[in-house]
Amino acid sequence: MFIRKTSVIFILITIIASTGFLITKWSLLENVNADENSHYTRIKTFAESLSLVKKNYVEEVDEKELVYGAIKGMLNSLDPHSSFMPPESFKEMQIDTRGEFGGLGIQIGMKDKMLTIIAPIEDTPAYRAGVKAGDKIIKIDGESTKDISLQEAVTKLRGPKGTSVTITIFREGLEQPEDITIVRDIIKLKSIKSKVIDDEIGYIKLTQFQERSAKDLRKALNDISEKGINSLILDLRNNPGGLLKGAVDVTSQFLPPGKLVVYIKGRSGEKTEFDTGSSNHFYNYPMVVLVNGGSASASEIVAGALQDWGKAVVLGTQTFGKGSVQTVIPLSDGSALRLTTARYYTPKGRSIQTTGITPDIIVKLKTKDGTKTHPVFREKDLEKHLKNDKAKEEDKEIKGKEITEVPVKVPEEEDNQLQRAIDLLKGWRILKELPKAS
Repeated sequence: MFIRKTSVIFILITIIASTGFLITKWSLLENVNADENSHYTRIKTFAESLSLVKKNYVEEVDEKELVYGAIKGMLNSLDPHSSFMPPESFKEMQIDTRGEFGGLGIQIGMKDKMLTIIAPIEDTPAYRAGVKAGDKIIKIDGESTKDISLQEAVTKLRGPKGTSVTITIFREGLEQPEDITIVRDIIKLKSIKSKVIDDEIGYIKLTQFQERSAKDLRKALNDISEKGINSLILDLRNNPGGLLKGAVDVTSQFLPPGKLVVYIKGRSGEKTEFDTGSSNHFYNYPMVVLVNGGSASASEIVAGALQDWGKAVVLGTQTFGKGSVQTVIPLSDGSALRLTTARYYTPKGRSIQTTGITPDIIVKLKTKDGTKTHPVFREKDLEKHLKNDKAKEEDKEIKGKEITEVPVKVPEEEDNQLQRAIDLLKGWRILKELPKAS
């Protein structure tokens, strides 16, 4: 399951907040009712159109490309996370979850019908080339990106190590579009980074939810636990999501067995619940979870579950708001549909869709030079996004307000969100050690 993932497909390029996927077999006949005559009438209309185009178009056409184009159009008419994957793209998606692929190292999405860079991935060719969050990609190798789908953009931007691609970007403040040529490389995403701060606070940075993330997390936790830590910071900032199973397995390392992590609900209203694993070993440290507008899907599931169960203080800024589940349905020719099939909810029944997770403590990221801001790009900004089925009208106005923040790495000494988390945990330890009044 991809968070049920998400965001974003996180690849050399990441399609924003690919949370959710469940790869499954699907019978085309399962959900067809006997009285759906109108359904077959429309199929007949499509078949007639296909036949007329094949017979009468001024040039010879490729029937497969016509059918693929029709399917792409159908999926593109839905929400921003549903898409059609030709066989090559489906294979690439399966590789992506392993955390290594060839490409540039950017997250992309659609903003105002334009292909937009959400953020460059740290220490990648795109990051080093100087692309910035909010840049509009108007051409790829000289070809216009008008009406391009996210999956098509991913395919064009990917390629073998050592090859190059030129993107033409439009950026606010530039007098004219700028060409940036980037040499592709193998993008290896280490999903876990860890260290000990001040000899007592463990720090875990989780960059994405991959197949091996939970295993790598347990190893990192074991390593820093042996160094005598007494509390923990879990940093989920700018984590676009990943596998649902990864999110559940990660949460299982901080909660007792049998605790509800997340549940999903599709059109029928039937609930499917996902609980923590059966292992009796979990890390019971006081915790702070760091989040921001780039924390999406699987990240929001983890943060929401730990917040609902009172296990951690969530600190930072409002999260991305990706609360839908994508099911990847393989087709007979090796292609696949990536179809939004459900919404997911925190243990207390909160829908994260468009609203995200509200931190317990709001802290905007600042630097020594003051606050560096730019408009935050969230789920609610994506075209045709699903609505939050549980949001109250008064909540929509509050949670829809724009928050600005820095989506790039800052030195640790300038990271006021991290420093606030450290101070919070130190304060907790000091209060705990104070003598009780008699």
